[in-house]
Amino acid sequence: MSSNVEAINALRSVLAADELLVGDAISDKYRQDWSGEKSGDLSAVVLPRSTEAVSQILRICNEHGCPVVPQGGLTGLAGGATPIDGCVAISMERMNGILELDGISGTMTVWAGTPLQVMQEAAEKAGFFFALDLGARGSCQIGGNISTNAGGNRVIRYGMARDLVLGLEVVLADGTVLSMLNKMVKNNSGPDIKQAFIGAEGTLGVITKAVVKLHPQVNGANTALMALESFEGVEKLLVYAQQQLSGQVSAFEVMWNDYYKEATTDGGIRAPLPADYPIYVLMDQQSANPQQQAAQFEAVLEHALEEGWVVDAAVAQSHADAEAFWELRDAIAELLQAYAPTINFDISFPISSIGRCVETLKEVMSSQFDGIRAMFFGHVGDGNIHVVVGPFPDEATGLAIETAFYEVVRNNEGSVSAEHGIGLHKKPWLPYSRSAAELHTLKLMKQALDPRNILNPGKIQD
Repeated sequence: MSSNVEAINALRSVLAADELLVGDAISDKYRQDWSGEKSGDLSAVVLPRSTEAVSQILRICNEHGCPVVPQGGLTGLAGGATPIDGCVAISMERMNGILELDGISGTMTVWAGTPLQVMQEAAEKAGFFFALDLGARGSCQIGGNISTNAGGNRVIRYGMARDLVLGLEVVLADGTVLSMLNKMVKNNSGPDIKQAFIGAEGTLGVITKAVVKLHPQVNGANTALMALESFEGVEKLLVYAQQQLSGQVSAFEVMWNDYYKEATTDGGIRAPLPADYPIYVLMDQQSANPQQQAAQFEAVLEHALEEGWVVDAAVAQSHADAEAFWELRDAIAELLQAYAPTINFDISFPISSIGRCVETLKEVMSSQFDGIRAMFFGHVGDGNIHVVVGPFPDEATGLAIETAFYEVVRNNEGSVSAEHGIGLHKKPWLPYSRSAAELHTLKLMKQALDPRNILNPGKIQD
């Protein structure tokens, strides 16, 4: 701890009084992210306003071997921003704002602490669309989104955070600043170094700025909620809709009956369709002029009904209708509170395997954990399934459920984390998705870029 005291004294010499918080000045908000993972004892919180300040902070901490935990909006669900004992938390909240919006290149350059919703609104005002979107949009920050390679609601059409990032500025553990603020889609001047920091959860460097790709503005969406008898119908609907709508399907959310029933009872959401169908799909087609494409959208639904893939459907007739459909999908926040403690699985499989894998997971629950509630839903159009299990009686049961679920993931070549990251929570299960050779390579990268292991130590892997 003495080295940490020395590090804090050195930080005090280069930071303003309001940029270094210690003791009682540290707010509880810096002690935990949304994952609920147990926090260690913070030594200090630093609130830099510039890349130069981040560089000085990391150089000092590296010299003294003081661990640093980068923090964004603290909305993560895997414990990636959870403090560890003796660490300095580096909050990016003051490195906030849009540096440039290039309307010709279709790019936006921002500080890492800029909230996602601020970027979305700035893009819209300028006649563009920033496609990354998730429920925490008002609180999460783009640096954290990139550090966890966030996914969200629109991945099926626009990709993960990785697909929207053109350039980054990153500070390494020793204070070296890597300026990679590329604005070009085409740039094959050697390996793309920035990719190493996307999804690394702050373990290889601290992101300070980003250049992101903007898309043409959308002015609304055609939206429908559909009921189906089987996952085979879901697969056929997805393929057909993508073909007929020329890849413009911008959301393809699936809710199994267990989730739909809970959302329309305890979740308090009005049921647009009866709650006795096996499976439901919420589909969006975003465009500049939804009215022009309404007939094409409805023709897809009519064909699906004729083929028997879809057995009932409701089409949004207004923006309010569409929002009501999405409230049904977003009811998970209330359900999590109602059924705590819960295990919140964020897993993925090849789309063609999802139906079979979900049935296997349901069989696991009924045969091994009868009486414990499980709700299945997810983005599905990108292979992502969320499962909420709970409440469960004790930690031993919770561990048994996780083990059983992740064995299904491993046996079907899926991912233990589709979009939430690894952090602390998924670390024990990472070998279920990554080979020993991959994990060894990650260790080599860590040793090369952070030999003193000060950057978010203990996250992702030891």
